[in-house]
Amino acid sequence: MSDTETGKPMGFDTLAIHAGAAPDPATGARQIPIYQTTAYVFKDADHAARLFNLQEVGWIYSRLTNPTVAALANRVVALEGGAGGIACSSGHAAQIMALFPLMGPGRNIVASSRLYGGTMTQFSQTIKRFGWSAKFVDTDDLGAVSRACDKNTRAIFCETIANPGGYVTDIPALAKIADRKGIPLIVDNTTATPWLCRPIEMGATLVVHSATKYLTGNGTVTGGIVVDSGKFDWSASDKFPSLSQPEPAYHGLVFHPTLGGMAFTFHSIAVGLRDLGMTMNPQGAHYTLMGIETLGLRMERHVRNAQKVAEWLEKDPRVDSVTYAGLKSSPYAKRAKKIVPKGAGALFTFALKSGYDGCVNLINKVRLFSHVANLGDTRSLIIHPASTTHRQLEPDQQVAAGAPPNMVRLSIGIEDVEDIIADLDQAMG
Repeated sequence: MSDTETGKPMGFDTLAIHAGAAPDPATGARQIPIYQTTAYVFKDADHAARLFNLQEVGWIYSRLTNPTVAALANRVVALEGGAGGIACSSGHAAQIMALFPLMGPGRNIVASSRLYGGTMTQFSQTIKRFGWSAKFVDTDDLGAVSRACDKNTRAIFCETIANPGGYVTDIPALAKIADRKGIPLIVDNTTATPWLCRPIEMGATLVVHSATKYLTGNGTVTGGIVVDSGKFDWSASDKFPSLSQPEPAYHGLVFHPTLGGMAFTFHSIAVGLRDLGMTMNPQGAHYTLMGIETLGLRMERHVRNAQKVAEWLEKDPRVDSVTYAGLKSSPYAKRAKKIVPKGAGALFTFALKSGYDGCVNLINKVRLFSHVANLGDTRSLIIHPASTTHRQLEPDQQVAAGAPPNMVRLSIGIEDVEDIIADLDQAMG
């Protein structure tokens, strides 16, 4: 999105407020309306046929498209610098939606071993029911990533800032491997948000978000986003028949030659949302749109607070280690300056010398922090991953994911930082 007179690209905060929406043409309403409807009246039979044939863009049925939901998708696309995208029901739904056009029985992805525990479970267990599989690799070992890719690999998957440990991924390096292998790089940008990082500019093909987190920012609704760069050549090989060959689920339409850079987005709507039904509701989209309006302001405070809290924890004798990549002592400090130059996010872990029991005691004694299974809220949040979000993983998997038994995860909010530190201080005893 750019200024219509000068052509100059608009700044982040301007896009966060204006992108994807205009005053309602029917009423002049300044805020995007909540279009609470399942279906839309066609002008005539020919109009309906054109819509269903993808010859004309418009509204058909809210499982596929809805004006409020579309406004949200288009806003995030603008913030990420993508070509197109969709909004869906949750972050987990976004991951399945991102993989759906790419995968098939016997196909696999190469995924970071430091992913969020729920994603690890989805990739290690749930997708097996589709005949898909995942190979988990330490993405700091670029050679291992390359070796893990085989003839059946259809994507590389990582997080910008890994949940829970706050590790920063070398996105450009992974993008180079993906390019050599002729497969897309999918980046989960939930914990960084486009305010800190725009993975597409670093070579990512697809970006996914759990809109439940920082985008909404207030812990009210679930949602997911998939953004397509529009740059991948889906027809360069026979690896992606859903996009490069006639699609039997859509009248034999060949999406990529027909729709070019919008092929993935249109397939995700016309086939993915139509048949999987992972629809976002318009009320949820509206909440998220309002949240995004203040994303830049919130992220600035989130990051500033997180830096101060991490520095305080690192000096505390009760603390064994802190994983925040913004610390000078972090092995990811140099990479963070390249990947997330405005700050290392607000999610990280720290280990207590008092071990598992000390973590449990801390959780039970906090007053300001909320003990919840969420992140990215305006409120400071705390959880013990080994007994909750990563409980389903084996002990060695927990360690690999950055969630050993003596580790607590923090999502630092936007409260007064002195109050955040005081609460941790009293809770550690």
